[in-house]
Amino acid sequence: MKGFLFLGLFLFFLVPFSSSQLVPAESRILFQIKQFLENPPVLQEWNKWTNFCFLPQSPSLVITCSGNHITELTIVGNKKSPFESLKSSSPQALSGKFSIDSFFTVVTKLSSLKKLSLVSLGLWGSLPAKISRLHSLEVLNITSNFILGEIPSSIVNFKNLKSLVLARNLFNGSVPDLKGLKILEELDLSGNNLGPKFPSLGDNNNNLVSLNLSNNLFRSAIPNGLNKFTHLQNLDLSSNKLVGPMPSFLFSLPAIQSISIAKNQLSGALPGSVSCSNNLKFVDFSSNLLMGKLPACLGSSSRNRTLLSPLQELSDEKEQSTVKLGVVLGLIAGIVVVVGAVGFLIFFIVKKVVRNRDQGFKNDSFAFEKNSTLSKTADGGNARRTMRMVSLGLPPYHVFTLEEMEEATNSFDPTNLVGEGSQGQLYRGWLRDGSVVLVKCLKLKQKHSPEILQKHMEMISKLRHRHLVSVLGHCVVTYQDHPNTASTVFIVLENVVNGSLKDHLSEWRKRDVLKWPQRMGITMGIAKGIQYLHTGGVTGNDIKLENVLLDETLTARISSYNISLPPKVGSESALAGPDHFTSAKEAEKEDIYQLGVILLEVIIGRPINSRNEAEDLKLQVETALAESPSKLRDLTDPCIRGTFAYDSLKTTVQIAINCLEKEPSRRPSVEDVLWHMQYSIQVQEGTTNSGNLSGNQSGKLSGKISGNLNNKFY
Repeated sequence: MKGFLFLGLFLFFLVPFSSSQLVPAESRILFQIKQFLENPPVLQEWNKWTNFCFLPQSPSLVITCSGNHITELTIVGNKKSPFESLKSSSPQALSGKFSIDSFFTVVTKLSSLKKLSLVSLGLWGSLPAKISRLHSLEVLNITSNFILGEIPSSIVNFKNLKSLVLARNLFNGSVPDLKGLKILEELDLSGNNLGPKFPSLGDNNNNLVSLNLSNNLFRSAIPNGLNKFTHLQNLDLSSNKLVGPMPSFLFSLPAIQSISIAKNQLSGALPGSVSCSNNLKFVDFSSNLLMGKLPACLGSSSRNRTLLSPLQELSDEKEQSTVKLGVVLGLIAGIVVVVGAVGFLIFFIVKKVVRNRDQGFKNDSFAFEKNSTLSKTADGGNARRTMRMVSLGLPPYHVFTLEEMEEATNSFDPTNLVGEGSQGQLYRGWLRDGSVVLVKCLKLKQKHSPEILQKHMEMISKLRHRHLVSVLGHCVVTYQDHPNTASTVFIVLENVVNGSLKDHLSEWRKRDVLKWPQRMGITMGIAKGIQYLHTGGVTGNDIKLENVLLDETLTARISSYNISLPPKVGSESALAGPDHFTSAKEAEKEDIYQLGVILLEVIIGRPINSRNEAEDLKLQVETALAESPSKLRDLTDPCIRGTFAYDSLKTTVQIAINCLEKEPSRRPSVEDVLWHMQYSIQVQEGTTNSGNLSGNQSGKLSGKISGNLNNKFY
């Protein structure tokens, strides 16, 4: 008995109390953290008797102590971030009482921290600059929260930082210059809205082992400086908008093991002669605009290497055979799929060339529109505008007289009144050449100088686009003898007579004509019209089903865009009201929301009558998308079943969900919408061209749906 007592006393005094008993101040800090995090399940067992330095470690909780101070704090909760909620339940943030500034004021008092991980805890707000007070920090992981705004520039003050993980949050804007983080080994900024410039990492950051920038908004070329990263093993730049050629040096980085650059806009031919690192095991550059022959080292079957690379094969049969037999055949499920994909891509390219040739101008993609429309030149502006008018089949822009307006509308006969709204009256009229037009009558609220009106009319004269009800001309009536009388402006618009999109979705005979390919073409046209308007600064448009007209070819034409006039003397804005410079961004994002509503409406085949109904439907399609193709199919308009490729539908549904984000800053730009809609159309056209259209529009899905759905119609 005495022996056991002696042994117990020996072990008791052997325990190093000095290194395991936490200082009382840091114990209090931990309880404050628990309170800030609203008592998450992983911390619920804490009480005043808890010895934090002796808590058993788990994947959800790690507290490490040294010298009576906490050196590591890892807390993993169960709250879904917005990124993760796309595939599961709705996101959950901490309550409105939470203050991220106060929270990090408390956390930074743990001055000895070397590792801080706060994952899936529902943290929200902007990351405060005071986080840099943790001077000893080596690992910072704040994954899967709701942190928004820009990454604070003070992050570069962590001179000992080896791992920085800010993945799956709401960060946006440019990444601060990270060249000062000399010993950084891991950088993960995936699943945010960062961009457009590629982060500056420095040319001499030779310690970086893992770099993950996937699922962001980076739009630049891949910098050549990455060739200095001799220790880099894992590189993931997928799902951005990266442009330019594929850098050949990536494959030969000495330590590289995995490269993913899928779902970008890299273009051109792959480098022919390139060496691959012996360590390289995985390469994915699918869903880009690349073409040509695979480098020999990637096509070799002598190594255990995984390659995903559906290319635009435009070379001879020998090259195609090499690619098929070397790599692609074994990974994309056979030669038939490869040939189908090749045929689809060639078909799409030829179709684009023919369409662009027929339209009479170089390119009608959103990139061309953005760079060319509403541009001004000293000598060529009118010529460029005239070319566009001819290509659209419109007469040259005309400045009308009051007499011509009265003649066209029969002196504004009430029988010609089409409608009346907050902007003024709308009349139907007939020009002298017999063409039918619409005349919008706008009365200015006060007197304006001729210079202001002229500037305004010049801007309005450029609202001519094949996806708008275009402006044909105008008439300004001023009253020289009555200086205090405001002017009247008449805007002459083309007349589109085939009814609205609402008409076509409300009447079953017309709705049945609109199969999935037609609906995709219509919504793409709406998006292009919005992009054109946004390029010219025209936001806050009334984008609704009834305001989208369809011509004889079912081409979408936006009819009720925001033609507003200068509200006060001296206004500098030609196309916006007094709050333009403070609310233009909000108005732009509201247009995107309305586009999301229209996408839902064409999917379900009926008008949506309220914002609440739109939110409910968004939740329904979100849930169906996460559960199974059959449930998503059941939500679609019966008229389009059997006519859509599932991946085309799925992409369009995801676009609609993103456009309907409650937080406007989370909604995509119209350029992003156009890019993904183009992908959806390519998938649809490729599947249609392969002849895999199912004729059974009413049959139910049976059996387990798995594998590649690109070639299936539902």
